[in-house]
This record gives sequence, structure tokens and C-alpha cells, in this order.
Amino acid sequence: MNTKESLVSELERTDRRMRALIDDLSEEQLAVPYDQGINPPVWELGHTAFFYEYFLLRAKDGAAARMPGYDDIWDSFEIQHKERWREDVVPGKEAAVDYYRGIIDDVHRRLESRELTPEEHYLYKYVICHQHMHLESLIWARQTLGYPAPPGAAGGADGGGAGEAAGDVAIPGGTYFMGMPAGTEDFATTGFAFDNEKPGFEAEVPPFAISTTLVSNREFREFVDAGGYRDPALWSYGGQRWLEHGHRHPVYWRQGRDGGWEARRFDRWRELRPDAPVMHVSYWEAEAFAKWAGRRLPNEREWEAAARGSRARMFPWGDAMDAGRADLDGTAAERASVAAWKAGATPEGCLQMIGTAWEWTSSQFLPYDGFCVDVYPYMSTIQFGNHKVAKGGSFATSACLIRNSYRQAYYPDRSDVFTGFRTCAV
Repeated sequence: MNTKESLVSELERTDRRMRALIDDLSEEQLAVPYDQGINPPVWELGHTAFFYEYFLLRAKDGAAARMPGYDDIWDSFEIQHKERWREDVVPGKEAAVDYYRGIIDDVHRRLESRELTPEEHYLYKYVICHQHMHLESLIWARQTLGYPAPPGAAGGADGGGAGEAAGDVAIPGGTYFMGMPAGTEDFATTGFAFDNEKPGFEAEVPPFAISTTLVSNREFREFVDAGGYRDPALWSYGGQRWLEHGHRHPVYWRQGRDGGWEARRFDRWRELRPDAPVMHVSYWEAEAFAKWAGRRLPNEREWEAAARGSRARMFPWGDAMDAGRADLDGTAAERASVAAWKAGATPEGCLQMIGTAWEWTSSQFLPYDGFCVDVYPYMSTIQFGNHKVAKGGSFATSACLIRNSYRQAYYPDRSDVFTGFRTCAV
């Protein structure tokens, strides 16, 4: 999105994807039951429109509110989570769609009718990327609710490979650049980043060895079958508290009649594919598996050093996004092998560091030295300290959103999102 034309194209594509994720749901499906890990799809629609309206139409042009009195409804940090389900508070689908379409049409006309300042270019990128975050949350809501896979998702995508890969790659110690440089508000010339990625800095990273692949279902099943969930010695204090809720295997696994394992992928139960990456595991499960395997999770600096290399690549393969190299954009309904997507490997041989599954790291989500709040003060600040850092994006993450420096923050007990992990040698 370096030019106005590319912004127009991405806005249109984003709008099509959002509408597709809403329009194919029936009225009954839109009336989702309460779940603390998701939002009602209709509220998501209005919330994303509000960002466009607030940061562009109103802040830059002084436009009047399109839905007067609804700011506190559409702002996620004003309305309580449970309140988003109240039919007497949140407008219905017809009103929300009208609001959304009116805002998007106004933004589209605004974008095409004027030359952009660097600040405006940054704001367009910001609000489009914000909407892409909610595209992913709409996709994981489908998984949570057992709804069909996203429209356009193809089954059986293998990314050009199958089977399981094994072994580590040695990452030399040295000085590595982390994050993004400050001043990236001028995206047209220097790039885009959220506030938690800035300011970038150089860090000394000791040598380490990291797995070339994500942990597979086969590997994690061995942990389950070996009684890993019943051995308290493998679980940290936080993990033991998490186990008290009755967890004995990954959240979307079950044993079939023949004793084998099955996994639910959206609305379908399938035989567990051994060479696919384990998905929907909490930080505590990843941590316990690593200890059982005699390994450990990478910290954030190690993960980023492995993904970026000494040249500080923006993507594992280089400095330009190539969505054909990774499992992104919600287009795969089935999981590929952990050995797939070889075209997206780092020069050292690490696979799927972008796309497929968010990867847990052992690091707390904290600000970098010199952190400055961005245009939306709640994008990062309320997550500092009690969330873990996940890196790399998932199959549901948008290609225009993800890069090696991107930092995702999840509570360590979350397993409803598209999280997996890889490990390091001790």
C-alpha cells in the first residue's frame, strides 16, 4: 500500500472480504451466543466502520457523526464486552450494514478525490490494517462457533509440499535489528508499523538452535498419549492453574470410536492429520510440551532473529511481501504439512515463520524503550505486562498486515485463536 492506487485496491479488497464474512451467515448464525473470545459479527462490522469514520472523516474533515449517539457503542473500549450482545443497545444487521456501507463509500470517494499527505497515507493504512485484524477475529469466531469455513477457503492446500521435516537450524550469535524504525508514520517512504513495534533497536542475541518447523500433531499427540497433561512436573504454576479447568488435550481434539484422535476444523470433524501443525494450543500447553521434549520456547528476540537474519529482512524470504509463499488470507480450509510452503523459508531453512499459525514465544508483551502511543491509545497499552508475545501470523492473517516485526499479544490461557509453536534446543 505504498501508493494511493494501492490503497484504493486494498480498501476495495478489504471491503469485499468483510462483506463476504457477514453476508453468508443466516440471521440465526448472526445471533451468536455469548463467548468471551469473540464478538458478534454485526458489532464487528460497525466497529470497523467507526474507525474509518473517527480517524478520517471526522478527525480530518470535521464530518458530522453518521450515527449520532453511537460512538460509545462502536468503540470497543467504551462498551463492555457483554453489552455487545444486547439487542436493545447494538443496532441490528440492516442498520449496521447501512452505516458500514455509507462510511466505506465516503472513505472511498475521499481517497480517490485528493492527494494524500504522509499523515493521511499513514491513517489510511492504519484503519485498513485495523479492519484486517477484525477479519481474522471473524474467522476464528467461525471456528469457535463451529460455523463453515470462510467463503472462498479451499480444502487441501499443501503449499507445495507434504510430509514432516525434522531438525534444528543453528542461528549464530550477534547483533540483530528488532522492530521497526521510529518515524514510520510516513508510510509512503519509510514503511508502516504499529506503535508496539517502535522504536526499533539493535540487540545482542546469543547463538541458539531453533526448529525448522512448527510442532506437528504427531509430536503433540505423543505428548498427550504419554500423559503429559497428567504430569504436574511439566507444568508451571500458571499452567497448573489452567489445568484445573479440566483440560486434557487441545481444545478442538476428541477421541473417535476407534480410539484415534479427531480434530474439528470449523464445522467438520476430521481424522487428525499427523503432519499438520498443532493448532489452538495455549501458551501453557506449548510450554509444557517443550519441557516434556527436553526443549524450550524461543523468546521474542530469538524468534525475530531467526526470521529476519542479520540483514533484518521484513519477511523470511526477503523485503517484499509475496502472499504466494505463505498460508495467509484465510484461503485454506485444511491444514498443510509442517514441511510445506518451502518457497517461504528463511535462507537458513525455517519454514512457515509467516502464516499458518501464530507462534508462542516465552516473552511478555512489553513496550520497547522509547515507546510512544500512536493515534489510538488503546491499541497496545492495555495489553502490556499480562500478555505473551506471539509472532508470524496465521492462515487467517491478512498478507497486508503481517511482517517479521509484527507483535501479537494474547493471554497465555487462550487456545481459541490460531496459535501453534516451534521450539529451541536447550
